Amino acid sequence: MKRTFILAATFAGLFATPVLAHPGHTVAGDLATGLMHPFLGLDHILAMLAVGLLAVQSGGKAKFALPALFVGVMIVGGYAGLSALNVPFVEQGILASVILLGVVIAAGGKLSLGISAPMVAAFALFHGAAHGMEMAVDTSAMAYGSGMIAASTLLHFAGMGVGQFAPHLLRYAGAAVAVAGFGLAVA
Repeated sequence: MKRTFILAATFAGLFATPVLAHPGHTVAGDLATGLMHPFLGLDHILAMLAVGLLAVQSGGKAKFALPALFVGVMIVGGYAGLSALNVPFVEQGILASVILLGVVIAAGGKLSLGISAPMVAAFALFHGAAHGMEMAVDTSAMAYGSGMIAASTLLHFAGMGVGQFAPHLLRYAGAAVAVAGFGLAVA
């Protein structure tokens, strides 16, 4: 009973609109914008799915550590982007994330967490910085960021689902991600 109440209160708190001193603030709209944003860029969709695929392919602790690491570092990168800190080569890093994650998955080898974690963290920093820099000035960073985190996590889980329930498609999915990344590079 107590756990149900806590979960319900937490859920309600995510969608409650706080009292704001200035008109024009749309916290619910900012949350929706954050939820939608990852689905509007093919680079983000592919990278998030690839992290989920890589997590399943790597197995063990990496299965949940890699997506959690990505989201955590993406938050740090988002703050850097919001703070106008210079994160060099953001667009190149995002493109590299799609291509390299796809190639690694297509190759079919299991990377140790010691190798995959720093790679995933670096890519997350680029994605987060880009999203922080793209956020509109009059947007609630908390609401927008919450939406971004939820949508990114959902995409990670989608990639994990493909890897878990159709493991025979893992390498093909990785190849498709890499090819799409190369397509983005020449577009």
